[in-house]
Amino acid sequence: MNNRRITTPILLFMLFGPLLAIWLLGFDAVLDFILYYPLLMSCIWVTGGLVFWWRWERHWPWGEKVPPPRLADAPLISIIVPCFNEARHVRETIGAALTQRYRNIEVIAVNDGSSDDTGALLNQLASTNPRLRVIHLAQNQGKAIALQMGALAARSEYLVCIDGDAMLGADCAAYLVEPMLRNARVGAVTGNPRIRTRSTLVGRIQVGEFSSIIGLIKRTQRIYGRLFTVSGVIAAFRRSALHHAGYWSSDMITEDIDISWKLQMNGWSTFFEPRALCWILMPETLRGLWKQRLRWAQGGAEVFVKQLPELAQWQHRNMWGLAGEFILSALWSFCLFYALCLYLIGWLVPLPIEIDPTRLTPSSFSGVILAVACVVQMTVSLFIERRYERGLLGLLPWIIWYPAAFWLISFLSTLVSYPKVMLRKSRGRARWISPDRGIQHG
Repeated sequence: MNNRRITTPILLFMLFGPLLAIWLLGFDAVLDFILYYPLLMSCIWVTGGLVFWWRWERHWPWGEKVPPPRLADAPLISIIVPCFNEARHVRETIGAALTQRYRNIEVIAVNDGSSDDTGALLNQLASTNPRLRVIHLAQNQGKAIALQMGALAARSEYLVCIDGDAMLGADCAAYLVEPMLRNARVGAVTGNPRIRTRSTLVGRIQVGEFSSIIGLIKRTQRIYGRLFTVSGVIAAFRRSALHHAGYWSSDMITEDIDISWKLQMNGWSTFFEPRALCWILMPETLRGLWKQRLRWAQGGAEVFVKQLPELAQWQHRNMWGLAGEFILSALWSFCLFYALCLYLIGWLVPLPIEIDPTRLTPSSFSGVILAVACVVQMTVSLFIERRYERGLLGLLPWIIWYPAAFWLISFLSTLVSYPKVMLRKSRGRARWISPDRGIQHG
């Protein structure tokens, strides 16, 4: 089958389809899609989150004295920590990994050619704890290679992979592995990242993202059986599933999205475990946030383009929901872009289509509907997430604004990343960079 015959028409449709829709359906119809698609997705996420809560979470005990999960036959768990220039955070990361309440663990730290004191600190920690092993790579090879080296060195079938600046909750590793013990077809389990950096508005509104947006999205996607991505900062894998899927790809800018799709395209299931808490550092500046989200958007587009030829096959129909969601989100961004362009052009020259400038902003009725949907979404997310983190209600004045920021960031990052991926003919090795880790690390 000719891959280009399948890929090119779909990609061109995503890029120029909005213009065709404006010509065939009219400007008002496209504006209705622009205004109400976010509302539709909000309703889907809220419904999916509640169904997930009703199906699983409402039965789980919570509070101060929740016992640790019991794992049948007490298997060894290998915790893999790829590190690149993490001297500032590696002590607390390794310390949290080694102090899991589930004791049958080993920790493998992979120093991926760091140029700071990461290697020396890891050696020092390993000299005092026999459950820590350190692998040194002579040159920086990228996170995908570092993870693969750790997976090959691990003694366990169950691998918990975290970033070099992440702090595992006390029972995180056990919660991540338990679904794989219960179901032999589960190849990966993603955890529940919680934001540590909250000293700026950018940091605080991301708390809302990981509860009201990402948390609900992962719950909803799990309800219809597939996850767009298992989080790269905290996820567990069955090693035999990784071997079957071909491990992480070294040429993808987001290795977590890539391995998620590779596993699921090879017949493995994924699961979201919200009790597997992991405390992470996130950007607290607009520049850092933009760079991160642009990388995420580019990574998602890369994976979609890579998997698009295979997605056309009937055997992969269980992935069509994720693909359709991605296509609609991209179409929404380009519809908004073309609508804004046509509005601006209409100020300068007459256009053959009628454009009502008042339709570019929500009416009083639609504005109320969107505001109510936002409040409902935040209320449901706080109701569900209250068992995992205290103090979320105090951040409500900040996080209430995130749904609007989420769609704005999605719009801009899609516009920039999509053409970059479509026009690039080849990919090289994806190397590490030092991301924005926040201003204050509380």
